[in-house]
Amino acid sequence: MRVELDEPKCVAAGQCVVVAPDVFDQRDEDGVAVVLEEHPAAELLDGVREAVAVCPAAAIRLAEL
Repeated sequence: MRVELDEPKCVAAGQCVVVAPDVFDQRDEDGVAVVLEEHPAAELLDGVREAVAVCPAAAIRLAEL
């Protein structure tokens, strides 16, 4: 699985960081999300799926490889 982030859509809400801090962070200058682990380990996928669900801008996607 690969985490994809559409940066222009990100509204810097930070919900992804709250639910999956090992996979997401936010830039200091504008709060836009940053993907830390593009190919997260299996044990992190539930958090990524939750981040996809709670993102208010629908800017995160989990893609099959």
